[in-house]
Amino acid sequence: MLSLQQKIALQQKLSPQQIQYQKLLQLNTLALEQRIKTELELNPILEETLEEDISLDQLEEDNELQDEVDVEEDNEEETYNNKEDEFDLEDFMNDAEYEYEFDRLNRSNDEEKVYPVAPQRRSLRDSLIEQLHMCDLTEEEMILGENIIGALDKDGYFKEDLEKFVNDLKLFEQIDVDVKKAEKVLKLIQTFDPPGLGARNLQECLLVQIRNSSFDPYYSYIAEKILEDHFDDFVNKRYENIQKNLNLSKETLKTAISIIQKLNPKPGEGNIDAEEVNQITPDFIIEKVDDNYIVTLNDKSLPSVTISKTYLEMLESNKRKRKISEREKETHKFLREKFESAKWFIASLQQRRQTLLKIMRSILEKQYEFFEKGPRYLKPMIYKDIADEVGMDISTISRVVNGKYVQSPQGIHELKYFFSEGLSTDSGDEVSNKHIKELIKEICENEPKDNPYSDDKIASILKERGIHIARRTVAKYREQLKIPIARLRKKL
Repeated sequence: MLSLQQKIALQQKLSPQQIQYQKLLQLNTLALEQRIKTELELNPILEETLEEDISLDQLEEDNELQDEVDVEEDNEEETYNNKEDEFDLEDFMNDAEYEYEFDRLNRSNDEEKVYPVAPQRRSLRDSLIEQLHMCDLTEEEMILGENIIGALDKDGYFKEDLEKFVNDLKLFEQIDVDVKKAEKVLKLIQTFDPPGLGARNLQECLLVQIRNSSFDPYYSYIAEKILEDHFDDFVNKRYENIQKNLNLSKETLKTAISIIQKLNPKPGEGNIDAEEVNQITPDFIIEKVDDNYIVTLNDKSLPSVTISKTYLEMLESNKRKRKISEREKETHKFLREKFESAKWFIASLQQRRQTLLKIMRSILEKQYEFFEKGPRYLKPMIYKDIADEVGMDISTISRVVNGKYVQSPQGIHELKYFFSEGLSTDSGDEVSNKHIKELIKEICENEPKDNPYSDDKIASILKERGIHIARRTVAKYREQLKIPIARLRKKL
């Protein structure tokens, strides 16, 4: 049986303005620049200012013009009955918030926008093609060489099966080549500058480089013998076996090994296709002035936005008319909607700026010793610590921290770097797990080179310093630091 009933319930919903603010909050500097440019394209009320600063007189004129629009709206004899058309700036923004100065704060007149142009990078693949064309090869060998160069991976290795590669070329390129000829062209490419490109494995890569090196002939010969006949012992650092089998003195072996270690195991790394280098643009800059640290937002490259006076005057002009056509009414409604959107966008930018600075200053205060003395003084800290300090929700802290970087006297760090769990020491102090990683790194750097410490030994050393940590945790932190196991750290 159907029945009607009333129920009272509380619901919490975000307004469109709050949603916009949250979205802007999680953008980094580069993403925000694109977002502002998009908003400038979508909203005709917004315009980019060319002046570095806007005078207070101009801001007062803009506000007076807005007030006139409001007064005319209230006193107009012919009003719009639709409630959605009611227009009152006070409903969504007070004048103090609107005085954002539209231009960003803390920008001086003598600062200039600089847009560096990245130099064109020439790839190793292009260089190899040029070197190939300088060789005395037949047309078929030239096509074969170009295809081999095109098949090199990002590290410069040729990982294809040569016989299958040749058969595919016969089918698709219609050229008459055989495996023997392909081997000859591949060996030729391996001698190009830098040598080692086109190798099929690490052993071949290092052998090509040692055979084309300018090291001392005697030690180069020893190094070549090690790579050719005792490569497995070399990789696993079984130096005693190499020394015994080749009947070498310790000094001779040490010199030969040092030559091998100077070779490049990835000759094409990062340059084979001249891929664009990913550069980190810090969102915050922390500078030490006298004895104080100053936090600034790195927003000098962001477009400066303001509300167009032309469109404000159009709003005023429409409101002074006693009678307006339906078309003018629609235009007026459109402009008012865009005006509201523009003011909310500017307010969200200002609120975002204040929130970011507030949180970054709180992080600076909590991690003051890090900025003063270095990574070993990083304190344990979680999102809740900052949220309680600034009076914001943890989700807001997460949005600010995610994907943003700070440049300080200690280098460039992601904001997430400053948040970590902690462990208690025998003295009762809390130490960050990042501090423990720094200690593990320091222990490995200062260990005996001919007898590196095991994970158990490292855990024992940390215990002596008052930090109780399991061997498996040491192993996990060591792997995160990309430090190999003890056997592979062994040196002569």
